[in-house]
Amino acid sequence: MSDTEKRQFSLSPSAWNRWEACPRQYWLSRQRLPRKTGMAAALGTAVHASIEDLVGVDLSGKEDSEAGWLPSEMERVLRTRWEEEKVAFHATPRHPDWKEDKFGNARKQQLGGVELLLRHAGAPALHPSVVSVALWRRIQSLVIACEGELRTKDGRLMGRLDLLLADVDGDGKVSGWKVADLKTGRTPDKKLSETVRRQLLLYRDILLSNNTDHPPVSAEGWYTDGPKVYLAEGESVLEQAYAAWQEMEVTEIPMKPTPGEDTCGGFCDWKAWCPHWWTWRKDSGKLHAGDFADAVVLVENFEPSGAAVIELCEPADVSGRPQPTGVALAATFEGNAKIALEKLLTDGYQGAVFIGGVMTSGRVWRIGGWCDVLPWSPIADHGDEGRTS
Repeated sequence: MSDTEKRQFSLSPSAWNRWEACPRQYWLSRQRLPRKTGMAAALGTAVHASIEDLVGVDLSGKEDSEAGWLPSEMERVLRTRWEEEKVAFHATPRHPDWKEDKFGNARKQQLGGVELLLRHAGAPALHPSVVSVALWRRIQSLVIACEGELRTKDGRLMGRLDLLLADVDGDGKVSGWKVADLKTGRTPDKKLSETVRRQLLLYRDILLSNNTDHPPVSAEGWYTDGPKVYLAEGESVLEQAYAAWQEMEVTEIPMKPTPGEDTCGGFCDWKAWCPHWWTWRKDSGKLHAGDFADAVVLVENFEPSGAAVIELCEPADVSGRPQPTGVALAATFEGNAKIALEKLLTDGYQGAVFIGGVMTSGRVWRIGGWCDVLPWSPIADHGDEGRTS
């Protein structure tokens, strides 16, 4: 059996970025733990899918001169994808409350994506209501691939391409290829983040490695909130990606963490299973600090209304074993957080509870629908047998 057949693992940009940030975070992401989603991700998925639908829309039977068709088509495909994403959102084990009022923002982001396609076709700043069928057919003719999978010939590196577009010269001949990745997140202040730049360059380089006879290729981040375009520049990242692939084989023993402000002090979906973020917070003096904090608590009392008394815990040792501090606080559980706690208690759970993103600025801690409420079940450095619950 070859090494490739034995491992059956492909490095994606998201996995690579996660591993570069913290190997333990990457390891935890591969342990089939309950997945998490949020409104930002749901909105982004719906907008991406709606742009894909618009790029592939069937225009047969329409006259080239027809206008006024695009706004209703944009609304139709976005609403369809929005409703599909809502179903998937509620089926995901960890999710906050659904916010229907975000649909207006989804419309804005979709409009930004359409504007970027129009710019590429040489027709910027046109309102969708005046876009003709002929112009949209021109856009479609420039799309080489939409939502296509990129994979190196050996299968070790892969990615999911939003758009591969043709650049054309004044004579209508293809002069280059453009990798365009739609981004519905916050627009960068000046330049692409290193994680996004690495993602775009990996897409570019996989494309180049698979096509020996290719025109010039560029890679851009298309930010729909603006909308704005950012060029990703740099040398090939394939050698770095293959080196990472060699290191990223998931082992039975948890990978080493890289505790710090950017990892344990920032965003991580897997804190409820990692003792290191907690010990780092304690050692750095940041335990329970901030207006929005993560904490491990004991629920001393819980009323049907959602009112509760919780006792703060701190790590007793590096394994994340919870130690009560004697500090009791009033708290209120709301929305999905209340539902999650009720289920834990109904199922008979009696251990420490991880709460993520709790609002601590008031006299009563507010644990709302945006918060994680999970059993505190850290995986120790020697594996599953180190769990505290």
